[in-house]
Amino acid sequence: MCGIFAYLNYLTPKSRQEVLDLLLTGLKRLEYRGYDSTGVAIDSPDNKNIVMVKRTGKVKVLEEAIQEHFSGADYSEPVLTHIGIAHTRWATHGVPCERNSHPHRSDEGNGFVVVHNGIITNYNDVKTFLAKRGYDFESDTDTEVFAKLVHHLWKTHPTYSFRELVEQAILQVEGAFAIAVKSKHFPGECVASRRSSPLLVGIKTKTRLATDHIPILYGKDDKKLNPDQDTDSGKQQVLPRSESTSEFMPLEEKEVEYFFASDASAVIEHTNRVIYLEDDDVAAVRDGTLSIHRLKKSLDDPHAREITTLKMEIQQIMKGNYDYFMQKEIFEQPDSVVNTMRGRVRFDGNAIVLGGIKDYIPEIKRCRRLMLIGCGTSYHSAVATRQLLEELTELPVMVELASDFLDRNTPIFRDDVCFFISQSGETADTLMALRYCKQRGALIVGITNTVGSSICRESHCGVHINAGPEIGVASTKAYTSQFISLVMFALVMSEDRLSLQQRRLEILQALSKLADQIRAVLKLDSKVQELAKDLYQHKSLLIMGRGYNFATCLEGALKVKELTYMHSEGIMAGELKHGPLALVDDSMPVLMIVLRDPVYVKCMNALQQVTSRKGCPIIICEEGDEETQAFSSRHLEIPRTVDCLQGILTVIPMQLLSYHIAVLRGCDVDCPRNLAKSVTVE
Repeated sequence: MCGIFAYLNYLTPKSRQEVLDLLLTGLKRLEYRGYDSTGVAIDSPDNKNIVMVKRTGKVKVLEEAIQEHFSGADYSEPVLTHIGIAHTRWATHGVPCERNSHPHRSDEGNGFVVVHNGIITNYNDVKTFLAKRGYDFESDTDTEVFAKLVHHLWKTHPTYSFRELVEQAILQVEGAFAIAVKSKHFPGECVASRRSSPLLVGIKTKTRLATDHIPILYGKDDKKLNPDQDTDSGKQQVLPRSESTSEFMPLEEKEVEYFFASDASAVIEHTNRVIYLEDDDVAAVRDGTLSIHRLKKSLDDPHAREITTLKMEIQQIMKGNYDYFMQKEIFEQPDSVVNTMRGRVRFDGNAIVLGGIKDYIPEIKRCRRLMLIGCGTSYHSAVATRQLLEELTELPVMVELASDFLDRNTPIFRDDVCFFISQSGETADTLMALRYCKQRGALIVGITNTVGSSICRESHCGVHINAGPEIGVASTKAYTSQFISLVMFALVMSEDRLSLQQRRLEILQALSKLADQIRAVLKLDSKVQELAKDLYQHKSLLIMGRGYNFATCLEGALKVKELTYMHSEGIMAGELKHGPLALVDDSMPVLMIVLRDPVYVKCMNALQQVTSRKGCPIIICEEGDEETQAFSSRHLEIPRTVDCLQGILTVIPMQLLSYHIAVLRGCDVDCPRNLAKSVTVE
């Protein structure tokens, strides 16, 4: 949620208009994260002020405002060094409006401006402190206090560098944040930092850097401001400024461009060389050189941040011939599931190799229990694979929602193995649950789609699902790739069990056919579209199933709610008589998943209960199953596969159905209202 994009050119001539175009393009790449307002800040043509433009609504609205606001030769003249910052905001403190939009300023003269993702939890205390010192606040946000706090420190300690001012301000605030700050008092400089919210630095030079590692600089410990002390009395508010142990890292080539962004998708068209910042890193660019400073030093800190080369291609984040990113991602699933298995599943030798957890398998086999922890769609992928994990590992498997897991202070033991599942690898609740378990000595396994994410870095080991960039807020291909990743883990755990070899062989053979079967299911698109035309005007939809397909019911209902704003409920068919049956009548749409698996007879019983109450169920069934189809008003046929992989095939019609209903209802498919792709705050 929210998106930061900042651009700095040093000795690389760019006009202010070119900088604005770069900022707007960066914001467009971050639109999928979810937002309700936008803004940019650049230097004025005389370099004596900072000009800000902010708007409520889409980036397109901001783009139109910029075209009106910035014109003339002054903005087309190239400048050697310039820093511009931009932001997409998702409201947390204060309603969506221009005065609450980012960037926020420190004073009427725009001395310091800041963009911020996350929540500053102690902003009221800081606001009170600053109000006593004469600061007036223009917005209802928590972000504005940070800009004014930096300004206050600048007045109190005029000898501090820009980086040191921002560092001191960061030490006074609590919560989760990613920030980027620019100042007219420090032209050509940018300072950025993060804590529990993603931020990276992209680097583009004409020649390579002198090294692929940026040394980390450490300073002395700093104290917090004491609100009871009088600033004007001359009493020291903070310790003397931190003294770095080394200088900025020199570049072989001084002409350089830097990109600060919440997501790699915003920088990939400019450079594939990035540094992922860690919590409490402060990245500062001064005179064209980058330094990374650590606020807090711990024993396991590395001595440098490595420059990572992205493997993402710009084509992967473009819609191509599709109308929406979600539509594209649904149809990419035959390829994404193959990519998840590529290099890992060896069909010729019936073997699985998961390099990311290979060394930890003996320890996992000795554990007390497996815990699968996630939120939303990631939680559903855990539900979908729990039964198979229990069968093949013969270990107790617990599936937990990360937020509830933390609320209960769940007991965790040193011989537990905890899987943390997240598409972005930055989900706040999941990340906090990870740290909770790690502190208690459990083995941490990350299942993510984002290399360099917080969960990826903080796990002991893990599996990268290799689904490729997912832009649509409603997750599709990440779900099926998470599903397969957990199935592969179950197969690895059972490779030395003779009694399970036949079962493993059956699953491996089914995996080899999966991509073609997904393509067959996608051919149902036109039938699903016709079905959507009958359903889109209804107010509710019930989705029922059990066994391996219960997770599909939960995930399908979530997709309908996310995209169509229509009430939907995923119901365990075995619970039908315990309440949900009261909802069934001739006007309630009911979709049921009934396949030829071990719970087929029980599902048929539920189906007959629905039809006997004048329900007209729509059924997802296997190809050629005329007996089941006889009880349906309409049906969708999917290919037959092994029971534990049915959920991959049955969820695709639900993804298509939610997509088509959303289009028919005129909803924003890729950016549903009130939702964000990466949920980085609680």
